Amino acid sequence: MSIPEEIQIRSADTDAVEVAWFSALCNEDCRYLGVLDDDLRSNYEHCGEIVRTADQLGYQNILLPSGYIVGQEPLEFASAIGPQTNQIQLLVAVRMGEIHPPMLGRAIATLDHLLRGRLTINIISSDLPGTKMESAERYRRSSEVIQILKQGWTGDRIKFDGEFYNIDLASAPVAPYQQNGGPLLYFGGISPPAQALCAEHCDVFLMWPETEERLTETMRNMTRLAAEHDRVIDYGLRIHVVVRETEKEAHDAAMRLVSKLDDDRGQELKHRSQDSKSAGVQRQDALREGADEHGYIEPHVWSGIGRARSGCGSAIVGDPDQVYEKLQRYIQMGMRAFILSGYPHIEECELFAKHVLPRLKTCRLPEVYGRVPKAEPATPLTTAPRV
Repeated sequence: MSIPEEIQIRSADTDAVEVAWFSALCNEDCRYLGVLDDDLRSNYEHCGEIVRTADQLGYQNILLPSGYIVGQEPLEFASAIGPQTNQIQLLVAVRMGEIHPPMLGRAIATLDHLLRGRLTINIISSDLPGTKMESAERYRRSSEVIQILKQGWTGDRIKFDGEFYNIDLASAPVAPYQQNGGPLLYFGGISPPAQALCAEHCDVFLMWPETEERLTETMRNMTRLAAEHDRVIDYGLRIHVVVRETEKEAHDAAMRLVSKLDDDRGQELKHRSQDSKSAGVQRQDALREGADEHGYIEPHVWSGIGRARSGCGSAIVGDPDQVYEKLQRYIQMGMRAFILSGYPHIEECELFAKHVLPRLKTCRLPEVYGRVPKAEPATPLTTAPRV
């Protein structure tokens, strides 16, 4: 199996992949879905331990999600945990429109320097908490925010006259540590306005679990959309994992995870999230409805997590060889980034690092893109003339 001709990827010169884990900032870590354990709260101590564990085990990145749910706010959390990490990148979720763009740029520049280029950004376009905006309007606003950020990262001045923002400012306060375009932008969304936004402005298109056929179809479409802007992007997959020494043990662990869950409790937990009725979640739900009696939408892809979780709702389930081989199939399809998680998050992080991670050829996409300088760059916060 090789990358289909109709799919183009920006990182075509490498078969290495970026493997990320997930820190449960949004109150969803548990041992059994539907049971919120007191010791797995999304406080600074627990979420920080997830990040430190992933850093020590050699994951290249970690997603810090955003949501109006009890837990940790990602930008602030990243600033606190960043100095405690050694090599891992932080993939910080930022909701567009939540912070005035020049000040968002300044916050990102601060964090990028603090991490010395180990910052990546997950673009979020959902409604601001407590408000409702039409989808097309939200994505137009997101487009303006991204354009303003990019002007600040690549030029001497931000000069933008749009529907939502009219800005004319010097760009020095938002100058990032990373060069040649600033932090990479990761984005996920399946609706037509979402895909159009990513195709025009972002670097890595993140998908949620579906059948290989559906994923390939999406990648073909995104390739066409990006080409309309003379761009080529990369692709990634956000998915859970359940890996054990034998296939039976993995399957039993998956079934145990939902053994205390009833449908009413699952719906209650799922709809805490603002994106629980998004196009992507509806597609996840439709796939689960067509799954087999155990919840598998195709071999080794189990959809049971979506019964109690909005967003990514399926897991790769199997022994180390089966999980590795499934990831290899995705790599051969053209994927170059994985954002993984499992329950409880620290234990599954350790199991995947023990059984599968050492077998994967890995990279850091910002380095592949040439964004991270080999020596300290001259910026207003390093050695450039003070302004």
